[in-house]
Amino acid sequence: MIEAIQKNQELYVRYYAFFLGGLGIHRFYVGKVGTGLLYLFTGGLFLIGTIIDFSTILFGKIKDKEEKTVTPKTYPILCFDVNSSA
Repeated sequence: MIEAIQKNQELYVRYYAFFLGGLGIHRFYVGKVGTGLLYLFTGGLFLIGTIIDFSTILFGKIKDKEEKTVTPKTYPILCFDVNSSA
């Protein structure tokens, strides 16, 4: 059985931006593939874009590709319930 578990997605985006921001992983995660590729090939726009993105994330203003603010309920994570019987 698969169930949707709500995780704190904004926290994940913060971690991705802080640790992998130069690769644009946080951009891919929120669905912005174009800017994710741009960040990947330019080192996060020479880390200036990464710093701006990280500050935007800290203030809770990061948006996904549909211009919705990333909140804890924006992206459910699917996982398997190993305790349930079939």
